[in-house]
Amino acid sequence: MTTFPDPAFPSPDSSFEGAGFACYVYGLVPADTALPSDAAGVGHPAAPITLVVHDAVAAVVSEVSVEQPLGTPEDLRAHARVLDGLAASTTVLPFRFGTVVQDVRSVVEELLVGHDKEFSAGLAELEGKAQFTLRARYEEDAILRELLEERPDIVRLREELAGLSEEVAYHRRIRLGELVADGLAGKREADGALILERLAPMVEAVGPVEAGAGDMVADASFLVALDRQQDFEKAADHLARDLHGRVRLRLLGPLAPYDFVAEVMDNLEWGRS
Repeated sequence: MTTFPDPAFPSPDSSFEGAGFACYVYGLVPADTALPSDAAGVGHPAAPITLVVHDAVAAVVSEVSVEQPLGTPEDLRAHARVLDGLAASTTVLPFRFGTVVQDVRSVVEELLVGHDKEFSAGLAELEGKAQFTLRARYEEDAILRELLEERPDIVRLREELAGLSEEVAYHRRIRLGELVADGLAGKREADGALILERLAPMVEAVGPVEAGAGDMVADASFLVALDRQQDFEKAADHLARDLHGRVRLRLLGPLAPYDFVAEVMDNLEWGRS
């Protein structure tokens, strides 16, 4: 069964291209998903989002002008807002930003037909789950004090540099920077491992963990079963209290599972274009 949206889009027999419009695709949801009545998509002005249903799967779409390039910060926020709003109440397979096809019929024929099993399996695997992203940053003054307390070699080198000219101290300053960077890298590794150790038992999967730099300790994503969301948030809250004063934690979610659908999407021929 294929159902085209009406009246939000022209007839499936017409072409958006001729009318100056195309079809923007946010992602996939189960066919019986109820959309929020006030949800608006990308573009200016933003068009309402609707569904294109094919069998058990539906594409979340909206109309966009072909004459107005996408890519503004507001477009990016609107893309995420649509997907994250859906993720709070249903299962979502998010598409990457900027997925546009010619018209509604193309959504069915190019995206949905022939991929029913993969999409249905992906939705089933992610059912009842959402992504949470944790961003951990150091309190810079506190972590530098901590490093100096633990590394007398760094303290000695700093003291030696105090009375030297810039020219004489040049190579020693480079060495000091290397020692501080190495010390902070060791701390990031240890604190990142602690974060994963404390939170991983509460989740279904751990996504890619971005290597820290500067004051960033870790940027990690977790796939969490929504019936364990409170337990996960409590564990994150306890961790934040334990690290208070040296590490700031920011937890975002529930979000669409952006970091956990790559395998499903990459297996599709059209997803590799």
